[in-house]
Formats: sequence, structure tokens, C-alpha cells
Amino acid sequence: MNRADGRLLRHTDPMYRIAAHIMTKRSDAMNSITLDIPLEPIEKYIRQKKKEGRTMSHMAVILAAFNRTVCEFPALNRFVVNKRVYARNEIAIGMVVLRAGATGAETMGKIYLQPTDTILDVEDRIQKYVEDNRDVEGSNATDKIISTLVGLPGLLRVAVSVLKWMDWHNLLPKAIIDASPMHNSLVFTNLASIRTNHIYHHVYDFGTTSMAMAAGNTREVPRRTRDGEIVHEKCLPLGLVMDERIASGYYFSQAFRRVKEYLKNPALLEEPPEVILEDPEL
Repeated sequence: MNRADGRLLRHTDPMYRIAAHIMTKRSDAMNSITLDIPLEPIEKYIRQKKKEGRTMSHMAVILAAFNRTVCEFPALNRFVVNKRVYARNEIAIGMVVLRAGATGAETMGKIYLQPTDTILDVEDRIQKYVEDNRDVEGSNATDKIISTLVGLPGLLRVAVSVLKWMDWHNLLPKAIIDASPMHNSLVFTNLASIRTNHIYHHVYDFGTTSMAMAAGNTREVPRRTRDGEIVHEKCLPLGLVMDERIASGYYFSQAFRRVKEYLKNPALLEEPPEVILEDPEL
């Protein structure tokens, strides 16, 4: 049975179908790894864009690399609900934004990327998202749905249980899925912006989040050169958490090797992708 946000995969590898029955919760199936991303190529690219009069953020570079990789490794955009594996219909990124002011208040929502987006398109989408959500007085769709739930005196537990049941049985309306920060391809948080080390952010049991990525403070990582010399390279660490029920470890390793290749040369992302692959099981 298809959902508002995904299509059921009926012929996935039997190992994945069994895994979804053994590890019935997403928290049961979490694998985590740290990707140390050399910072100099990214910063060199950002400096070049600044000379051209174009603002570019580290976040845009990272998300553009992820978005392009999904075009080549579409199984990254799968999710599991009620022991079934689905191919997501969209590329949605859940993000936290700090409200303006000194209170430290936050809001969470998501942006939608298109497979054809270039790195410039991704930067524009992020800037618009931040501008739309940073207003202290404003509220986005996520804030509104949370306020509605909390405003149900004595019924919050029942309301949340009903939403979980509807999600479990593919009955959750698209409007609620769109407002939910827990239904997305990736949760991304930039902890370096608040001078904090990277973490392994949980993926939610409710919803459809199959991956979470957290960027943290830069650090020096030792690397051996071809001459055998040990040098220290300034890197941006990304804490990555994955639901292992959507793809094999080999598939993940190949996909994130591709992410790192794009981050070594972000200019590759300035043109739309030549090929956009569909999930092979569709």
C-alpha cells in the first residue's frame, strides 16, 4: 500500500524485509559513523563565490552534496514504516533554526530540494527557509501543529497516539506529513554554529527519518601523506546516523564516499545532474 509520501517497495532484498521484522523500531536499527571532511576545499570554494558576489554557506555545500548523491544512490531516500520499506516521493531536509534574539529559542521545519537543484539553488532555498523561520513573532507549520497538540487539555497523549496509529497504517494526511519535522529524508543540524562538537543525532521512531547528520566544531585530523609523513588536516566532522534497514553497509559506504568527492570539489555541483536514477526496486 502506497503512502502520501512514498511508494511501497515490494521486491526488496529478503534480508531487508526480514530486518524490518526483527528490528521493528528505527532506534533498534541505528548505525553511526563520523565523516571527517577536509575543510580547505569547501572554504576555498566559498571564498571564490564571495569574490563573485555570491553568498555561500557550509550548510549549502553539504546539503547540495547530499542531494546530488541521492540522485545517484536513490536507496538513501528510502524509509521503513510498519515493517515495510518505501521509496520516498521527495527529498526533504529537516533543520533547526535559532530564533532572532538572545533567548536561544528554536524552531524546526524542513526544506524541499529538487533532484535537479544546483548548489546555487540549494543556497537560495536555505536562505529563504532561514528568513521565513527566524522571526521571533512568527510561526511555521510545525510550530502551529505542536501548539495545537499541546493546547488539547488532557488529550495530548491520545492525540499523539492517534497520529502514530494513522502513520503506522498510512492514513496520515499529506498536510500533516508536510508540517512534521519527523517525516524527511535527512535531519541536519549545524552545531558548529553554536560552537559545539558534533553528535550522533537520533532518528525518530515516529515518522520516516532514515538519516541524521550533525556538523560540529572543526578539528585537526592526522593523515599520512604518500611520502609517509604525518600531517594534520583541518576537518569538519559530520556525525551520521543511519537506519540500516534501508540499504547495505556497502551501499552506504559507496554513497558517502561520493558525498566526500563532491565536498572536495563543490564546483561539480554548479550544474544540474546528468543522470537522476530511480530506486531500482520500483
